[in-house]
Amino acid sequence: MASFIIAAASTADLPAKYFTEHDVPLISYTYTVDDELLEDDCKDETRAYTYKRMREGAMTTTSMINTYTYYNFFRGLMDTGKDVIFLDMTRQISHSFLNAEEAAKQIKEEYPNQRFNLMDTLCVSGGLGLLLHNMVKLRDEGRSFEETIEWAETNKLKIIHWFTVDDLNFLKRGGRVSNAAAMIGTLLSIKPVLFVSDDGKLVVASKIHSRKKALLDIIDKMKDDFTEPDGKEVFINHADCAEDAEFMRQRVLEAFPAISKITVMNLGAVVGAHCGPGLFTIFYLGNKRYA
Repeated sequence: MASFIIAAASTADLPAKYFTEHDVPLISYTYTVDDELLEDDCKDETRAYTYKRMREGAMTTTSMINTYTYYNFFRGLMDTGKDVIFLDMTRQISHSFLNAEEAAKQIKEEYPNQRFNLMDTLCVSGGLGLLLHNMVKLRDEGRSFEETIEWAETNKLKIIHWFTVDDLNFLKRGGRVSNAAAMIGTLLSIKPVLFVSDDGKLVVASKIHSRKKALLDIIDKMKDDFTEPDGKEVFINHADCAEDAEFMRQRVLEAFPAISKITVMNLGAVVGAHCGPGLFTIFYLGNKRYA
């Protein structure tokens, strides 16, 4: 049995069974679809239902996890007597991180004889999931609390995130693009390719005219920052665009035959709520992030 706990937020966008099978306690964000309050429980059926409703025109909004909820979750972990590492989305994308910090401050004061590490992962979605996955493997190999944190801090900026969206109107709703940019982009069939920067922000890397070209542009970018793929894993998360995910799985295998595994998963509803159905994402441990 592991000597410390690794816990995470639902925005790691892994399947629900992953958290259970790998003994990773989970705290879930909530969101609304029209007036229906839902929990980001990481179940495929919940994700499918959410994207179906969004395609039908339902409005989605997300909520922060408040300090009290974080505090109760953290206290339950600390009451096991073990040290704890907790992973959530980067502070630059989720203001919920500030609430986690406040709760962590209280926890450290109340449990002075245990260690509690709240990591600013500088990752989101499947990038956060990939960071978590690698840390869980280290824990299960018998690495110490300190060694696991050291690996994560050394490598978190090598977790590469690539995204492309299908409908700019969802980015408009979330304030990521202006009304005018969304309208012009839609008329011109512009599909932006985005990445997460070293400081944890979502940034546009290129603007491509057509969905397929945007997907292939990601493969081209991977050839620049994934030059040592031997034995590494790749995560693909998609928001109700399974055909595109399979297309890209094949292209990645052709471009990088030495990778060990590609895992294709449904994208979590909280991240998907801001970018909409058709969001395609890919994550891997590469050289360095795009700049």
